[in-house]
Amino acid sequence: MKHYAESCEQNRDPILAVLREVFADRQRVLEIASGTGQHAVYFGAALSHLSWQTSELEANHGSIHAWLDEARLPNILPPVLLDINATDWRAPHVDAIFNANTVHIVSWLAVQRMFEGIGRTLASGGVLCLYGPFNYDGKFTSESNARFDVWLKNRDPESGVRDFEAIDRLAMAQCMTLLRDIPMPANNRALVWQKSGGAVIH
Repeated sequence: MKHYAESCEQNRDPILAVLREVFADRQRVLEIASGTGQHAVYFGAALSHLSWQTSELEANHGSIHAWLDEARLPNILPPVLLDINATDWRAPHVDAIFNANTVHIVSWLAVQRMFEGIGRTLASGGVLCLYGPFNYDGKFTSESNARFDVWLKNRDPESGVRDFEAIDRLAMAQCMTLLRDIPMPANNRALVWQKSGGAVIH
């Protein structure tokens, strides 16, 4: 039941370096789409000041529970059922949200609904950190991302590497302002927004 994703091992340290900074003064984090549960355990252990709420579709809860049961970390919470397409997320209000590698594997409509859910769930002054590959000015940032986009679309024509500008418009529609756009290994980015209504983080 405990699943393993090689990509989680490869990207966890660069992501952690970003989260140490942008979540330094946060208290409760919702991880959208916790996947196997590996990220939650690794980040939760390193960021013990955070209460880390995992979430996933029910079919993936077993692996998350297995990772959490093994780690036995008091600050990582069992997964809540969260379908990004739902209009009523079963998730608490939080002052930080983290998501990795989701917006390119779901439909654009699902991405829009995810941001609507983020807008309902993230408190004023809260921070969103989104990790993954993005296009800029409608162009791929690397040949590998272009090949990845072809692979994604062959698997699901409604998926694909998203344009940063389109994602940023969704964030702005939820009263979020871009704070950081951080280059990451393997042609990925860490995008950080803050919802209006709180002191700006630096």
